[in-house]
Amino acid sequence: MSAIIEENLKAVRRRMELACQASGRQKEEVKLLLATKTVPLDKLRSAIRAGETLFGENKAQELRGKYADMQQYKQVEWHFIGHLQTNKVKDVVKYVKMIHSVDRFKLGQALHNQLQKENKTMDILVQINTSYEESKFGARPEDALELVEQLSHFDTLHIKGLMTIGKLNATSEETRHCFRLLKQLQTQIIANHIPGVEMDVLSMGMSGDFEVAIEEGATIVRVGTKIFGERYLPDSYYWNEKSGSHD
Repeated sequence: MSAIIEENLKAVRRRMELACQASGRQKEEVKLLLATKTVPLDKLRSAIRAGETLFGENKAQELRGKYADMQQYKQVEWHFIGHLQTNKVKDVVKYVKMIHSVDRFKLGQALHNQLQKENKTMDILVQINTSYEESKFGARPEDALELVEQLSHFDTLHIKGLMTIGKLNATSEETRHCFRLLKQLQTQIIANHIPGVEMDVLSMGMSGDFEVAIEEGATIVRVGTKIFGERYLPDSYYWNEKSGSHD
């Protein structure tokens, strides 16, 4: 299994490099985040042995379990990439360096309150629903600037950029439109010079569309099944929420 995962990683990284070349970018500009939803620990260890260190989890309970089981791997940096309920904030902020999915003021408030209690800060990305699909979480594109401005008042939250999920089961051009819109929102927010807000990070692109995302400016791509293989059971078996995988 280790050999298969190592080969898959090489293939994904090669495709990332080619996408960077095609768009005139340096390969160092784009980070690979391994989406670990429902992936067993032995596969994660194989990825670590292959040199990977950036992992993203979708569910607070699964994150807590994996973090506890993998504490010996001090080089691993965990991000949270799934929909975050306010009552799970306390569980998540203990373990992660960045939260990709801050999509509403109420969540920002809950994060701020918990981080104040712990005397901590947190890097965050603001999630935007660029495809306008009702099945997905994320702020509407036309609300992005206002939400970033509101969240910027919480001094515990360090806004680093934006995140989106491309349109599901779509053509590459439909998906490209989603990523291009996120890039446009990034440019718009930068132009407003909001104090304390950075807009260097665009988290977009998954197993089926990461090359298009790179061409449109992604700085983090979230890839799982292309590395670890298809999941044994559908997402709906594990939890019931809006559809729209973060891998």
